[in-house]
Amino acid sequence: MNFPDASNVVERNEDIFVTRTPADKITKITEYKNTEGRAAERSTTLYSTRIRKTSISMPTNLDEMEDLRIDRQKGTASKFTRSESDDSSSVTFSNSGSTPNGSPLGSETEEEANDEELAKVPLQAPPRKKSRPMSSMMNQKLGNDPMELSGGQSATSTITSVNSISSLLKEKLQLSIPQALRSSKKRQNADYRLRAFVGILFLCVVFLVGFAHIYYTQHVLQRAYFDKFRFNKNQRVMHVYSGTGVEREDSVCLEWLQQARLYLAHTKHPDMHCYHVTWQSLSSHYNPKDCFDWSPKRGHWYGGGQVQNMPYPLERGRLDLSPFITGDIGKHPFGNVLKRYFLNSKGATILVDPETPLYVSIRANRSNHFCLQARHDAFAYINYLTPYPQLNYTICATDNMKSLHSSMAEKSLWDGLKPDELSAVHSLLTEPVWQISPTSEAAVYNYTEDVIALPFLRQGHVLLSEEWQPSPGDFVLDEERFPSMEETINIIHRRGFRIVFTIQPFISTESINFKDAVSNRLLISERGSDPRIPALTRYKQSNSIGVLDVTNNKTLPWLQSKLESLITKYHVDSFYLDLATAQDMPHYYKCGQPLTNPDHYKTIFTRSILGSGVPVIGVSGAISRPRAPVFVSLPPFSSSWKAIKTVIPTILTYGILGYPFIMPGAVGGDVALPMSDNNPDNDFEVNLPDKELYIRWLQLSTFLPVIRFTHLPSKYSDDSVLEIAKRLTSLRQKTVTPLLKKYANETLDTGLPIIRPLWMLDPTDPACLVVFDEFSVGEELIVAPILHSGSRQREIYLPAGVWRDGIDGSLRKGSRWIHNYRVAEDKVAYFVKIPDNTRF
Repeated sequence: MNFPDASNVVERNEDIFVTRTPADKITKITEYKNTEGRAAERSTTLYSTRIRKTSISMPTNLDEMEDLRIDRQKGTASKFTRSESDDSSSVTFSNSGSTPNGSPLGSETEEEANDEELAKVPLQAPPRKKSRPMSSMMNQKLGNDPMELSGGQSATSTITSVNSISSLLKEKLQLSIPQALRSSKKRQNADYRLRAFVGILFLCVVFLVGFAHIYYTQHVLQRAYFDKFRFNKNQRVMHVYSGTGVEREDSVCLEWLQQARLYLAHTKHPDMHCYHVTWQSLSSHYNPKDCFDWSPKRGHWYGGGQVQNMPYPLERGRLDLSPFITGDIGKHPFGNVLKRYFLNSKGATILVDPETPLYVSIRANRSNHFCLQARHDAFAYINYLTPYPQLNYTICATDNMKSLHSSMAEKSLWDGLKPDELSAVHSLLTEPVWQISPTSEAAVYNYTEDVIALPFLRQGHVLLSEEWQPSPGDFVLDEERFPSMEETINIIHRRGFRIVFTIQPFISTESINFKDAVSNRLLISERGSDPRIPALTRYKQSNSIGVLDVTNNKTLPWLQSKLESLITKYHVDSFYLDLATAQDMPHYYKCGQPLTNPDHYKTIFTRSILGSGVPVIGVSGAISRPRAPVFVSLPPFSSSWKAIKTVIPTILTYGILGYPFIMPGAVGGDVALPMSDNNPDNDFEVNLPDKELYIRWLQLSTFLPVIRFTHLPSKYSDDSVLEIAKRLTSLRQKTVTPLLKKYANETLDTGLPIIRPLWMLDPTDPACLVVFDEFSVGEELIVAPILHSGSRQREIYLPAGVWRDGIDGSLRKGSRWIHNYRVAEDKVAYFVKIPDNTRF
């Protein structure tokens, strides 16, 4: 703290009046200055001495100076007056010995009057003089001894000077205290600003550190292992890019201690990059699981197989985590045909290894994720090829979805194809399949006779369901229901039909062959039990049946001999394999050779039959493409409008999976039609699908690779049904069949499907990616059938190009929607592509 300059007090010779109050009162100092007739007043409020001592330390010499003033006044000529009261005291010093108005201070009354007058009229003080030398000298003396003055001064001057210095010091100190308080407030404000600045700086540092951590985690650790491939080893996030990158190495191995080991490998092809991912579990408690973002912005997904409600594209559906095995679509998550292949519209595929114990989920738990998990269980994956689950899959990427899919498709289906097998393929494309439930010999005979009565229909294949046997697994005709079946089949052959028998790998406990099969251990045994005890299951009408173990070396020769006997005796042309699904296998099954999963059985059974030389035209299910001329059937559909809506998405999905030869279900739906007990020689009793549904289903089937009938159009009393069938048959023979043959030959070379989604015509058109109720035959014919009851119009999208309307013959430009397109009940909307340079 700076003290006031004492030298200025001596030279100015100011008159200072000090009014003092007790310690707990407020002290007021008023200084009067005589400056050219003008008065300046300054008033400062100070806190009491008690409070002042706790806040600011006062010089100790001030008390000594006060005592010195009182002692010396007794021997001086100065006038001294003091008045006391209970509440206050007043002390006045004067160098001139007179009051400002010239009156002597002789009486107490005059003094009080003067005090009152002084309180009302400010005194005039002479102007202050500034003297820097004196101030420095006086400061030097006061620094040594505040009470020491020059020896030439009189006693009165000494007392007055000392008192003036004391009063001035007190005044200056009292004036400096509020300034100190104000300075303290300013320092506090400055502290607040400093603290705010430090706080903001701290937040900035925290933000920068957080941003650096996120950047480090997502980008620095996201190492570029291969070209166009990024993997974050902490978050296990994988990115496949379409841009160019830097190829660094051919393989990578990362390990998470006691949890999993990751193997990454890279292969480069002329048009694409493939990345092989293997997650190997290191603990029985860890099941490797990878998830992919299937949100709309990530593109559309296709493949896998038929799932519940058949969403198309796949990301529109929902599926909880389930084993990836075939089943009855009404009871289980997946249908009868599957393949571990998934295709993305942005140019990526996921191909899962067949040995992986695969579980799949689609948008489970309200997420947008498609997840793959490797997991062992007690039914689907009981044969552990590795001690712990191992997830093995491949991601391939390129810039064009169509070219990528073409590269992944299986080629050269011509390999090993015989002339009679190629003839069988063409016969199925050009001739119908007549599916009959052979309840009696007369039913089969009459059915073929009704077909002959319809001259516009070709004969085709007569497909007899498994009811031709007394019990499943007998492999002989029921002589009670078919006493002269050999002669009937000869008649059917002369009419131009081919005979196809349905066989199954099941042996009923009531079959004549069951005992022989058990004694020779031809059946799948029960796991954890005596291998001589067969494992039993249920299928369709049979509640207790065994399953032939085709991994046993003795089973195939036994079955082959049974089938060859049928061919020799009844002149059977070919067989249809009803393989059921994985869910129909015995729960605790055990084969002679371990299966990777229950569906592996179908692949072995089909290859074994085809390899033995037995002719086969179709199978009910598959997880890998059977060799031509085998067609893969769609699952059975109920006779309903809901079912017909799922036909097109199912066919498109099967084609994408690599099953180009598809055998759809019966026109109108797969409905069992029993014979009438009152008139067994009659046709099937009337149990027909809805007429409109039948017509719309017939219009759809006209453009599919195989048209299959269970209900003849002549069974409807309305002649319009027969007339529509006649026109559609002519359309198929003239327009559709030539295209089917053309693209069947192309399929044998390229592996691409005959029935194709619209995006195969234009993979860059966003609308083509999501259309699920239209399809194309090759690249030249687009079909848009009516799939809703009572509807006479629909929305149609045409890809790029110029198309001729099949109904009115008009030309329409593609890459646009046709809104409210009118379609009568007897018409079907289809468009034929014409050369692009055609002018309107």
